[in-house]
Amino acid sequence: MRNFGYSARPGRVVFGQASQVRDEVERLGGRRVLLLSSRSADAGAVRSALGPLLAAEFDGAVMHTPVEVTERALQVLKEHGADCLVAVGGGSVTGLSKALAVRTDLPQVILPTTYAGSEVTPVLGETEHGRKTTRSSDAILPETVLYDVELTRSLPVPVSVTSAVNAMAHAVEALYSPESNPVVDGMALEAIRKIARFLPRLADDPSALDVRAELLEAAWLGGMCLAGVGMGLHHKLCHTLGGSFDLPHAETHTVMLPHAMAYNAPAAGQAMARIADALGAADAPSGVFDLVVRVDGPTSLRSLGMAESDLARAAELATASPYPNPRELTRDGIEELLHGAWRGERPGGGRTVPDLGWLTDQVVASFDRAPDARVRQLLTDLVRHLHSYVTRNDVTQPEWQYAIEFLTRAGHITTDTRQEFVLLSDVLGVSSAVDVLTNSRTPDTTASAVLGPFYVEGPPAAEHGSDIAQGLPGTPLWVDVSVTDTHGEPVPDATVDVWQSNEDGFYDVQLPDLDGPVLRARFTTDAGGRLRFWSILPSEYPIPDDGPVGQMLAATGRHPWRAPHLHFMIFKPGYTQLITQLFVRGGPYLDTEGGRGDTVFGVKEDLVVDFAPQHGPAPDGRPLDGEWRRLDFTFKIAREIP
Repeated sequence: MRNFGYSARPGRVVFGQASQVRDEVERLGGRRVLLLSSRSADAGAVRSALGPLLAAEFDGAVMHTPVEVTERALQVLKEHGADCLVAVGGGSVTGLSKALAVRTDLPQVILPTTYAGSEVTPVLGETEHGRKTTRSSDAILPETVLYDVELTRSLPVPVSVTSAVNAMAHAVEALYSPESNPVVDGMALEAIRKIARFLPRLADDPSALDVRAELLEAAWLGGMCLAGVGMGLHHKLCHTLGGSFDLPHAETHTVMLPHAMAYNAPAAGQAMARIADALGAADAPSGVFDLVVRVDGPTSLRSLGMAESDLARAAELATASPYPNPRELTRDGIEELLHGAWRGERPGGGRTVPDLGWLTDQVVASFDRAPDARVRQLLTDLVRHLHSYVTRNDVTQPEWQYAIEFLTRAGHITTDTRQEFVLLSDVLGVSSAVDVLTNSRTPDTTASAVLGPFYVEGPPAAEHGSDIAQGLPGTPLWVDVSVTDTHGEPVPDATVDVWQSNEDGFYDVQLPDLDGPVLRARFTTDAGGRLRFWSILPSEYPIPDDGPVGQMLAATGRHPWRAPHLHFMIFKPGYTQLITQLFVRGGPYLDTEGGRGDTVFGVKEDLVVDFAPQHGPAPDGRPLDGEWRRLDFTFKIAREIP
């Protein structure tokens, strides 16, 4: 069980219009509002909506919330007897509002114009005497946040980019926080997905309000991550660089995020894998870097005005006091990280992967008129996953060509008796996945298993008690099975197809010298739902490995062996068809750990049964010398639902 704690914050969040601000102020009992903004923020719509509630304004908010600015705003607040704070702007304005609230205990209504996300957090960072300090308190948390996408319409693209990456940073660090939990994890991954998808679209079309609305939601989710769990190295570095070296807040977050992630990646592998998946990238740190490059964001501390000579001091400040982080913090390690960020290096090296979202959208749109909704859904999802795979793995032209040649070879080797594509599906686990989705949703029936590549339509009919081995060598096996419904009632006249390998692990279709089908037959259950026949004990066997699938297994160090088993296909009108296998308990390749098990992932614990050793007379009086085996089993099948 995963141990965690989660506390829901009491703040109110409204996605709507700025015109609702008066209602929100009155809801908090406000009658005299101090309207906070910065000189770059357009507070006109909010000013008009407040009407007679507006008592005073202060438009001097600046980055990093200097204490001296807060003191000036506090003087204005006292002079006009304000009883409520309304802030319109980005993180700087929100920070000023929080600084005033923690000193006066006045309620706050925040209307964000950027994607900073700090508006939903109880965190306040203030700068005094060149050092930025952070504190957290419920008294800091704004009572109401009102999001209006119209307030972000005029936000310049460069500011939009760095602000959105700042929001992504909250989500990224939440995933490897020691306080992480399923609630925050879900918000973090959704925030990352939205920013990765919509930020490039915003860069291409800044006027797209639907895109800005998605980013505003992502900012809120990122802020909730920041509010819900503690942050690590990235935020500490950014606070150090901003507070002590006066670097711009959001731009610093944008430059530092890929490098902080790369530093922590060796100690946060699972979190990085989830981030990479959300980004649609092969590697999380370089994926974030590539996203920043794609949207023309800043990538180096040098471009922000940081002096290389200050990096050593920044590393010393950032490691001066301990704080939670996945990887141990060392002064030398952090200084090396800062040098990479100063030069603007891509984490891990290599080339930047371009964004292919425009191409994916074009291909997906081409299916919009497909008359069959299910076909449209399957193809749309397939294209998105294929494009994501190609992008995440930075697939090269030679690799693509090899994949095409691989599929071509698989097609050439496929015949009526050799299904290489089924084999490929089997060894990749796709066959087992589809089998589970299709056939294993009724817990009262016998578990299903993959069909496999060696089933042949229309096997020869056989009588009860006959020997489907037809004299082939092997340990004799007496099979006595029954077919019932889920209530235990016998199912008579059910058709049961049986097939298996010989003692050397080959099916009849693999042995061209055999005269006709052998070790396969079609039976019909008797009035009691019962079926009995002779065969031989099935052996483990390698799947055909002389084709492209076998070459793939060899290239990846995988074995081609299947655990010994007997195939059954059971069907009757009015009942759900059952395709399954019974595995020999104690046989090889039953282990599901470490790649030692069945190569097509077909083994299920309920299907591993006793093929019990026997001596002496056979049930039908057949004379036998030495050991023989006996299989007794009852298959349960479900009635079809009308």
